[in-house]
Amino acid sequence: MKVRHNVRAVLLDGGQLVFLRRGWPGGALYYTTVGGGVEAEDADFEAALRREVMEEIGATIGPATEFLTLTEPGEKATVVQHFFRAEVLDMDPGHRSGPELDDPDIGDFSPVRVALDASAVRALELHPPELANCLWEHAENWGA
Repeated sequence: MKVRHNVRAVLLDGGQLVFLRRGWPGGALYYTTVGGGVEAEDADFEAALRREVMEEIGATIGPATEFLTLTEPGEKATVVQHFFRAEVLDMDPGHRSGPELDDPDIGDFSPVRVALDASAVRALELHPPELANCLWEHAENWGA
């Protein structure tokens, strides 16, 4: 069975969390982390994370720390999601360059800031649920 690795970033920016708001016309709105698949040219998971953060929201980040790993068995491949926490150093949506931005069917793909507290995180439809549960437990400690 093939194994695919994805990297996802829980980003902290000035006491707030940065997520992607996702949704399509007629579909439910939800929130997720910035990130995507590790590519052959990526030196390691952190290099892939930095590339994805720049592509999707035009941001550079400081040191990244992995805090959660989820494994999802699938029919064609097992997907291993590596979640990292990192501080945003700077962000300019004008620098976004990911291939998804050229897809006319992408729907809403906007970066949003959310207060760094459990109640604000609970108010989101955050995917995946395992990440939401982890953040409910740790969000306020991360702001300390």
